[in-house]
Amino acid sequence: MPLRHKRLGLVIHSYWQRWHGQRATALRPRFESELAVLRHACGLGAGSFQITVRGWSADFADQMRAEAEAAAVKLEASLDLPRDAADVARFEAEVRTARRAGMSILRTWIGGRRYEDFSTRGEFDAFKARAQLGLELAEPVVRRHGSWLAAENHKDFEAPELVAMLSCLGSDRIGVCLDFGNNLALLEDPVATVETLAPLAITTHIKDLALQESAGGFRMAEVPLGEGALDLPRLLAIIERANPRVEHHLEMITRDPLEIGCRSEGYWATFPEKPRSELERALALVRATQSDTLPSMDGKTDDDILALEEENNRRCFAAAAAKLGFASSPDRR
Repeated sequence: MPLRHKRLGLVIHSYWQRWHGQRATALRPRFESELAVLRHACGLGAGSFQITVRGWSADFADQMRAEAEAAAVKLEASLDLPRDAADVARFEAEVRTARRAGMSILRTWIGGRRYEDFSTRGEFDAFKARAQLGLELAEPVVRRHGSWLAAENHKDFEAPELVAMLSCLGSDRIGVCLDFGNNLALLEDPVATVETLAPLAITTHIKDLALQESAGGFRMAEVPLGEGALDLPRLLAIIERANPRVEHHLEMITRDPLEIGCRSEGYWATFPEKPRSELERALALVRATQSDTLPSMDGKTDDDILALEEENNRRCFAAAAAKLGFASSPDRR
């Protein structure tokens, strides 16, 4: 069933190699600006586009808005939380830029990979306190500008932790950018993660993951939609029931697999209370859905990598229309 005639959106990270990595070839030259990526996204048939706004001039924001509106593409901003009180001015300037470009939804991320970035519970608790402060500083700015802030579950907080942090704010302006697969790295079942966070969903990162058991735990890698372990129709249905206004943005990062070293003691340092039974449950999911091969960038030229990145994104958009109920052309009703 069509998702209310929604077209699949795109996160700029889906061009991780060509945009962030600035790889370029004669066939696929470097994107000169976010506007060039927007135009490319329109060629894929994207219905929304999530993009950073740092450093934009007023004229550039106006140009982005005009081109997006002409193509019937919604824009969402991606920006960093304020680090402290002195950083609020930077944050508010980016919110103003986003609003000028027609963006009312602001995606943010709080941290990196919990199991790699922190070696003790104390380090993680200090990070959590800074994250909570950033959310508290951001809330009145977001409210003042009539925006909504969406904090991504980003391999940092377990779903109930993130819900508790946002609930402390008591704000209807701050919710979640719900990533379909990130919390698997924290051994959460993807369905349980989505069920927990869907009531707070403001926007999403939709992806599929291929999994493979390893000596240290397991490896996971983004693959084209429908080719991995995630039950995408079920996850989409849960989110759509909770918030039918949400836009879904493809995050197809073409890269080497991530190693989730959940069999090491260091992995558990930041959540010593986590039941070890969750390890076996997660590994059971990995074994049940295990892929024979995972993508690898080893030995590939820039031409190879950029061609694979483009192919992955195009296959995702094709699968979204053919298998997941997304519209393949603008709905201008």
